[in-house]
Amino acid sequence: MRLVLAPWLVLLALASPVPASAAAQKSCVPADQAAKMLNKDICVSAHIYDVVQLPDGTRFLDVCTPQTSDDACRFTIISLWEDHDEVGELRKYRDADVQVRGIVQSMHGRAGMVLSHARQFYGGPPKFKANPRLVRGFTGDQARPPVNDPNLRTQGAGRAFMNSRDQETRPGK
Repeated sequence: MRLVLAPWLVLLALASPVPASAAAQKSCVPADQAAKMLNKDICVSAHIYDVVQLPDGTRFLDVCTPQTSDDACRFTIISLWEDHDEVGELRKYRDADVQVRGIVQSMHGRAGMVLSHARQFYGGPPKFKANPRLVRGFTGDQARPPVNDPNLRTQGAGRAFMNSRDQETRPGK
């Protein structure tokens, strides 16, 4: 009886529907609705009308129609020069519909998203950037940890478990 019941349980488990929360992908929101979702990690669906590059290398993906003034445009996608290698060429997205994932942030009176890696066009996360307040004064060639945590400090200023005057003599080898 036990051997006959096991295959039926397997078939029942395979035939049961997948929960809706696991099966449904989050849909992308239009750029005008994304402007209202500050500090949220979302997917934005937009048409790129133009790619504007500033003299310092910062690039903007213009998601507003040419008839819309800059003051009326409430959302922008920005790519910084330091991320140029990871993002790649953006002119190929001119006059194209794209879907970009990222965190919507407030940028000088309007909402915007920082494009820091090309995988954001395919639903991937932005590039990880360390918090500068936590890594202040740290370089990779140091032997100390990058965080100033009191729990990681030696509490005896280099003292092991005995004072120098209390050290025992070791027998010679």
